[in-house]
Amino acid sequence: MRFAAVDLGASSGRVMVADVGPGRLELTEVHRFANRPVAAGGRLHWDVLSLYAGVLDGLRAAGRTGPLDGVGIDSWAVDVGLLDADGALLGNPLHYRDAGHEAGVPQVHAVADAAELYRVNGLQHLPFNTVFQLAARRGSAQLDAARTALLVPDLVAYWLTGAVAAELTNASTTGLLDTRTREWSWPLVDALDLPRHLFPPLVAPGDPLGVLSPDVLEQTGLTGPVPVTAVGSHDTASAVVGVPAATDRFAYISCGTWSLVGVELATPVLTEASRSAGFTNELGVDGTVRYLRNVMGLWLLSESLRTWSAAGPPADLAELLAAAARVPAFAAVVDCDDPRFLPPGDMPARIAQLCRETGQTPPEGRAETVRCILDSLALAYRRAVRTAARVSGAEVEVVHVVGGGGRNTLLMQLTADACGLPVLAGPVEAAALGNVLVQARAAGTVTGGLPELRALLRATQDVVRYEPGGDPGAWAAAERRTTGG
Repeated sequence: MRFAAVDLGASSGRVMVADVGPGRLELTEVHRFANRPVAAGGRLHWDVLSLYAGVLDGLRAAGRTGPLDGVGIDSWAVDVGLLDADGALLGNPLHYRDAGHEAGVPQVHAVADAAELYRVNGLQHLPFNTVFQLAARRGSAQLDAARTALLVPDLVAYWLTGAVAAELTNASTTGLLDTRTREWSWPLVDALDLPRHLFPPLVAPGDPLGVLSPDVLEQTGLTGPVPVTAVGSHDTASAVVGVPAATDRFAYISCGTWSLVGVELATPVLTEASRSAGFTNELGVDGTVRYLRNVMGLWLLSESLRTWSAAGPPADLAELLAAAARVPAFAAVVDCDDPRFLPPGDMPARIAQLCRETGQTPPEGRAETVRCILDSLALAYRRAVRTAARVSGAEVEVVHVVGGGGRNTLLMQLTADACGLPVLAGPVEAAALGNVLVQARAAGTVTGGLPELRALLRATQDVVRYEPGGDPGAWAAAERRTTGG
């Protein structure tokens, strides 16, 4: 059977088609399109109509390769589109990097302090979580007119099918879901004076959402009915399904614009030690918990490349990585999660400034800056993996890296060295693979739980192994420089 995965990322979207059957899982990209945030009126927005046009183009391209047996949608988290009483979109969703969300933090904490909030939603504090976004917009004409709030993959599914629903894995990132009951936290919603009607019925991965509407079939040339199935609509939830782990003793890094570093658990960890460590309990497929920490990720590198290319000749990443491999390790390291790195801007200048503030000599050139970023990311991964294991009690014998960052061979080797564990890199398109596997299981094409789905991945997908090396003492010393310990 053939399934389409609509996989929307922070910098691009793609539509992939998978041919799935017993012992068979072949994934092909049929369409890729840019995702360019737009600043207008002093706010940063997603151009969600352009994204939807890209989805339709992708489904049209998928249809040219043969009939489709299903569609699933995944994307980034937290950002919402607001619909009016007629179901019309009330403006483009705000981008999570928009600075205006921070105004909601004190408003939420006036109702529930950080510790109390964590006991409900189990989330790492991030100033752009949906709960803060909505609190910051209370009293606005747009929120007053809204009747429904849909996260981005739910919004795309609504336009494709007419179904109004909130998929559970992405809903768990909002801060408004009770992670223990897996239901909306109505006490928190009411305390924040947010209307209950904003929050749609919840659905789980594998639940049917509907079929492509006649209008969508006409626009894409597809022959219906084409089912649309709820998948792990948070792209990390789908990516974790796409981890080809052989046992449950693994950590994962979903490595892209953001890096999501953690372990897979059966139940949330809601202790004060967990909150203090900055770990989040997001829901996964098949009743699992994605116990993880958000790390700023390859955003530091991509923004540096953008800054350099804007100022002169385009920066060649392959050449920079080769040069960075020749730079001495730990010449300069920074805390990747310093909040000054969150907004778009001149990342090399910010890195240099933080180095000066911490008594280090700033990187002298581009290769030195790249090496600083990669050393610092590997140190952040080391901290996150070790802390996740210590606080949760999980055993970790190997680190699986999925997503585009797995192509960065220097970063993969540094991650193995830093963690002191083997790193298995791949598959790159883990989110799309996890997406189609959930669809295929719902259709009865494949059977079993996560172990069986992952066995199919191991049999069909390429993985590169990196063995740890280097000086463990040097990594420990460098870690102390980034943490002040």
